[in-house]
Amino acid sequence: MALGSTIYNFEIQLSDVDRGVYEALSLKVARHPSETEEHLATRVLAYCLEHTEGIAFSRGVADPDEPAISVRDLTGAYRAWIDIGSPDAARLHRASKAAPRVAVYTHKDPAQLLGQLAGARVHRAEFLELYSFERRLVSELVSHLGRRTTFDLSVTDRHLFISVGGATLTGEIVRHAV
Repeated sequence: MALGSTIYNFEIQLSDVDRGVYEALSLKVARHPSETEEHLATRVLAYCLEHTEGIAFSRGVADPDEPAISVRDLTGAYRAWIDIGSPDAARLHRASKAAPRVAVYTHKDPAQLLGQLAGARVHRAEFLELYSFERRLVSELVSHLGRRTTFDLSVTDRHLFISVGGATLTGEIVRHAV
């Protein structure tokens, strides 16, 4: 018998000064049995950093032909394909053909992903956006995760400040050239 997804509920006060986005988010996020808590935390943080009209979690791990997060216009066409972790070059090639903007957020070593992409054929690779979170920040956030988690997230000059469970976590998000 296959294990089902576990639902996590997040209440997030988002203050993204860099983009002028100030929202109270209530998210229900399904965690696939094969998904790590680090991947889940990265997915939630990426959603917050990309929050805009038309954003949605997709079936992600359960559907390998879809991004973890997508932004679609009113016709259903992709405006952005947002992946998490270390997608392979073939996946990013398909994504770049399907969406005008492709971004990857990783909690893993970005040098590993960059090495994998070096010399690989990726459509419009020069426009691919790769961001990495500090591993320490993701690990600390994971230590505060529960089935119901409330936190405040402030973003200023690509620095993240997370207030969760009486603790303040800080870290930087870094953009890497592909």
